[in-house]
Amino acid sequence: MLMPHSATLRALVRKYEDLLEEQEEPSGQRLRDLAYTLCVSMGTREVTDALAAARACLDSPSAATARVATAAKERGTDRPLAAT
Repeated sequence: MLMPHSATLRALVRKYEDLLEEQEEPSGQRLRDLAYTLCVSMGTREVTDALAAARACLDSPSAATARVATAAKERGTDRPLAAT
């Protein structure tokens, strides 16, 4: 399964949670759109499952490894950047 970039996923989760806190009645179109996008991104049908999967993905050590590998491929090299 394809996974969204961690920065994109983090932004989706943050936007969803921020909007959820702002609304008294969680029924707005923007909230539904974000919930749908999270579900599609995480391969789930329920937003609570999507949020749990997104958090697990963002918290896992393999997510950090995948980010480094993706950055290396985007630079056109198989080596990660040296630590500074």
